[in-house]
Amino acid sequence: MEAPSGPINFEKSLNAEQLATVTAPDGPLFVLAAAGTGKTRTLVYRVAYLVQKGVDARRILLLTFTNRAAREMLERAQALVGGSVGGLWGGTFHHMANRILRRHAHFLQYGLDFTILDHDDSITLIKACLSELKLKGKEFPKPEVVLSLLSGAVNRRQAVRTVVEHRFETHPVDPDEVLRVLELYQKKKRAQNAMDFDDLLINGLRLFQEHAEVLARYQEQFLYVLVDEYQDTNPIQADLVDLIAKRNRNLLVVGDDFQSIYAWRGADYRNIMTFPERYPDTRTFKLETNYRSVPEILRVANHCIAGNPRQFQKVLRATRTAHHKPVLAILRDGGHQARYVIEQVQRLRREGYAWRDMVVLYRAHYHAMELQMELARERIPYTVTSGVRFFEQAHIKDACSLLRILHNPGDELAFLRLLSLLPGVGGKTAEKIWRALGGRFETRDAAQRQALHDSLPAAAQALWKAIAPILEKYETELKEDPAEIVFQFNKAFYDQYALDTFDDYERRMEDLQEVMNFIADFESTEEFLNEVALVTNLDAETDRMDGIANDNLRLSTVHQAKGLEWNVVFVLWAADGMFP
Repeated sequence: MEAPSGPINFEKSLNAEQLATVTAPDGPLFVLAAAGTGKTRTLVYRVAYLVQKGVDARRILLLTFTNRAAREMLERAQALVGGSVGGLWGGTFHHMANRILRRHAHFLQYGLDFTILDHDDSITLIKACLSELKLKGKEFPKPEVVLSLLSGAVNRRQAVRTVVEHRFETHPVDPDEVLRVLELYQKKKRAQNAMDFDDLLINGLRLFQEHAEVLARYQEQFLYVLVDEYQDTNPIQADLVDLIAKRNRNLLVVGDDFQSIYAWRGADYRNIMTFPERYPDTRTFKLETNYRSVPEILRVANHCIAGNPRQFQKVLRATRTAHHKPVLAILRDGGHQARYVIEQVQRLRREGYAWRDMVVLYRAHYHAMELQMELARERIPYTVTSGVRFFEQAHIKDACSLLRILHNPGDELAFLRLLSLLPGVGGKTAEKIWRALGGRFETRDAAQRQALHDSLPAAAQALWKAIAPILEKYETELKEDPAEIVFQFNKAFYDQYALDTFDDYERRMEDLQEVMNFIADFESTEEFLNEVALVTNLDAETDRMDGIANDNLRLSTVHQAKGLEWNVVFVLWAADGMFP
């Protein structure tokens, strides 16, 4: 990389808002950076400004939420001031904590060569705990759920017992057993000289709180602390920042209360909202000049957010010229909404847009259910950001497997999937039972139902008794009411199964409720299953035809689309209670 040619002309390179932020004097700085206002550019130039002033880069700490963002900022800063930024500490909170613990973990009775467990390692260790406590195979939460409860409690700074008891308050799971597993998990990590990702932050904070001499070293080292995406910090991360910056108080945080969308993973909105209270002498700067969107879109955004009861007032101003006004389409229901989007994307395609130029955004995946079915019928290639289309998700396929075996007694795949939901029933056991039943399961045949019950492991028999009445009533009461079948299946069995199995239980229950609403429009189980099978096969065919071209319409939740851009954007279900 070529060395910079001379001093940076900050006045020429930055707008007035950015320049005021970059050249601000020492002390706490609160930068409210609205979307598309050059936040990254401002941080990069602040680093360059400090270095050009003579600050040793080793005394600057830059905290981001992805290592990629840190690398990008450091590369851009280096392009401005050359190798002078080589010693700067830049990276994620976990990256910083790891570097510090590699030097000082012995203060917490860890070896400096401690192992960092990834998610799969943690799941394996939880499984070992379940086995040791003889909970494996019982009706008990899956390792993924147990781990998510611990992580959620840690990142929100809540008592683990409180989180566990709340999760299972209406379900027959003993919180004490879950807590025993978590206690053993912590002991095993310690015995193996290992930390998981959450431990890096917890132990980093403990190190500073319990060993003043270590904290003093880093307070002395980091004369300047800069934090990106401050609205996404959790309580532990905010405390780490406050402790490190406490001595010199040269803390710059960049964030936007309007973009605080990660509370579900521990981010605490109060961190950004209370920053001026925790630092009464802070200087506040607002970046409100938007380089991304046209004025018509910004006017809508400004009006939509104006009703927030608690906010830092910002008014986005556009630099781009006027363009088309956003369209508000008033539609009768989800089906009409899907047809409207189909008509619009087909029109735009004829006008020269590629499929990949367009995106459909929504809050929850089930909001796009009708649209996915219409896209498949029209053979429009599409990609779901999560990677899994709605009817391919495990919980949806589980519910459909019950409908399939009720409709077709010879559907082996549906039978095997249904039995695999029961504790102690693996693939081989399910296949053995299927063969013993003669390769066919007649749900109305009492003798077959009893034979199936008797073939199951003891742990599974009680749960099968909850499902059996639904099978008995299929021919007499439920054949023409598939929505009621799914409702009873969920109430009698699947709700508890999902609670024990999925760490995003609430989302999956929302999906199943929407499926019930959707199924209600069909006259029979057969009609619904035929529609799902048709759509699934059309999806597969479209994938084969268009996968290589990589020109797909994108479907995404708002969370997964943050920071990305498209030429054309559709927002589904822009209604109160559906799109907050």
